[in-house]
Amino acid sequence: MDADSLTQTLLTAFLSSAVLSTVVGLIFRGWAARLEMRVKSQHSWKEQSVTELLAPLNMQFARTEKAFRRWNSKNLYLEMKVVKAGNETIRDLLLAKGHLIPPELREDAGKLIEHYDVWLEKFEKQRLSENPDLNAPFVFVGPDGYPFPTGAERNFRETFKRYWIELYGDSGK
Repeated sequence: MDADSLTQTLLTAFLSSAVLSTVVGLIFRGWAARLEMRVKSQHSWKEQSVTELLAPLNMQFARTEKAFRRWNSKNLYLEMKVVKAGNETIRDLLLAKGHLIPPELREDAGKLIEHYDVWLEKFEKQRLSENPDLNAPFVFVGPDGYPFPTGAERNFRETFKRYWIELYGDSGK
């Protein structure tokens, strides 16, 4: 092989390598950009889920739980102003912000919505009808086959805590 053909072969090899490197670099850069966009999108969705759904749910769960702890006898104010308002708020948040419910909690959301729908219906009949039953100590739907889904509430609270730590660190304690 003479010097001219060696030079031509080396130049061809160099140009081929340069073109191949450029193409591979562009492909990897595109993949990296898509991956970065996906990560940012997931972070943004999680942040929205926490601020618009999970944190407000967590506050309402805590509020109604504290009301139940104080509820040792018939207390229409507590039932109507705290429990009913909290139950409606939780149900309405789940219905309005369904797009922010983490996929693993969708079944739990359905259980909570069903419980609150039945509870609110019974509350309406028992307390707000033309002939309300004000002697009934509490409105409960557990005996009717719709007990409060404690596991669903726990799963929402745990997901809130996990997402909070992922997004903001452990400063929320």
